[in-house]
Amino acid sequence: MLPIIESLQSEALVTLGGVGDAAALEAWRIAYLGSNGKVKAILAGLKDVPKDQKPAIGARLNEAKVAIELAFEARKAELSVGGGGGGAGGVGGATGFGKDFIDVTEPGMIETRSMGRRHVISRVRDELCEVFARMGFDVAESKELEDDEHNFIKLNIPDGHPARDPNDNFYVDDARTLAKPRMLRSQTSTVQVRVMEEAVREGGGRLQKPIRIVAPGRVYRPDAVDATHSFMFHQIEGLSIDKGVTMADLKTTLLQFARGYFGEGANVRLRPSFFPFTEPSAELDMLITLREGQPPRWIEMGGCGMVDPAVFSACGIDPEEWTGFAFGFGIERLAMGKYAIPDIRLLYQNDLRFLAEI
Repeated sequence: MLPIIESLQSEALVTLGGVGDAAALEAWRIAYLGSNGKVKAILAGLKDVPKDQKPAIGARLNEAKVAIELAFEARKAELSVGGGGGGAGGVGGATGFGKDFIDVTEPGMIETRSMGRRHVISRVRDELCEVFARMGFDVAESKELEDDEHNFIKLNIPDGHPARDPNDNFYVDDARTLAKPRMLRSQTSTVQVRVMEEAVREGGGRLQKPIRIVAPGRVYRPDAVDATHSFMFHQIEGLSIDKGVTMADLKTTLLQFARGYFGEGANVRLRPSFFPFTEPSAELDMLITLREGQPPRWIEMGGCGMVDPAVFSACGIDPEEWTGFAFGFGIERLAMGKYAIPDIRLLYQNDLRFLAEI
């Protein structure tokens, strides 16, 4: 290794002496000191040197590198003041290396006022999943292009139900002529159905173990866009199936979530409601403080309830053996509640002034 280092230093200094202009000097620098130059190539070979020889070899290599770099700086200084002669044939003036010289091969340095960061919706989604993960929920995802069977039928939403109207959904196929038309899912409850089906398949035709998942994702409905509605938004739904699950377990889970996400002062209340896929069903409100110093307010977050036995049966689960609860929130609504965002459209307008504040 030592003879190679000696040879490289000698070669570099000799060829540097023959450099006569700025272009040639730059070509020399790239050949010897560039990121793919000869000095870097020898440095890379240091890893193959026997351990007991590395200190001596490393010191000599560093000495050669410093000598080559100093020689380069000295030659650059000579050329920058016209060392090769002035006039039209010289290398001074505009062709030299003056104080304004820019080395275009060096890594770029970009100055910005602020660094970018993840969008508030992505951050809130991850925060929600993290809170539920601490409570023992796994995260499940599935496709956004669904079929009528998983979006409606297996969720106990029968033919003729208003929720299935083609004017209220984004169907890809003709819903009036096909038995199972495809559509952009209108709810992430489709993920719950597929998780239950997969668990039954893995159990050889019956559910063998409890299920505890949350399903975040985009959903689509042809709603008119205003301050609280959009044709595309995000939901996070939860499903817990075990033996002996009750409404008390549901309320406890929601209360712990509210306090884990919004703080110890948060509270929940359930108002009787109706959903085809849960029985009994409830609307969920959370008592949260939107801004420090303001009194807490009840904010409607979504629906919840005990999974309807008809949904269990449609997915191959015995409702006599298993019980469970489900819930669903709008992620935008949670983000708006936590960060006091007055208009959902602000989340999708890419206004940097707004995004910088959240």
